[in-house]
Amino acid sequence: MDGLTAQDIETRRVTVADAALFARVAPEVFDAAVDPARLPAYLAAPGHLMVVAMHEDKIVGQIAAVIHRHPDKATELYIDEVGVTPALQRRGIGHRLLREMLTWGKDLGCDEAWVGTETDNEAACGLYESLAPTDIRSAAPPETFVLYLYEL
Repeated sequence: MDGLTAQDIETRRVTVADAALFARVAPEVFDAAVDPARLPAYLAAPGHLMVVAMHEDKIVGQIAAVIHRHPDKATELYIDEVGVTPALQRRGIGHRLLREMLTWGKDLGCDEAWVGTETDNEAACGLYESLAPTDIRSAAPPETFVLYLYEL
């Protein structure tokens, strides 16, 4: 996979019909192995969104998000997690996945999106800052968590 870049990757908005894709997942894309019994319920749940990065019929990256609708404030997209197999990190795949998820959220009527991470997670902070968030908020001391907000 040397020389592989984000342009060599296909991104795909996942639906229930795509469950078979999860039979081939590169190492460490998810926190744990995908449970085939849980997958259909996740993919069918209203407001659950997932985009995967594919290379040679294998999932090499993923981003998952949830739409939060409120009666008193803007509809928001909460980005739950982003994962790219370690062998392909720092090649623009996470950036491409995040851009695609933000676009999808906007297409579905979200006014803003947010994602958080630990302040010492340099790779995640770099990724989230690369898409020019409209606001960055750190937690009160000790500052161990940072939240990135994007207006869509």
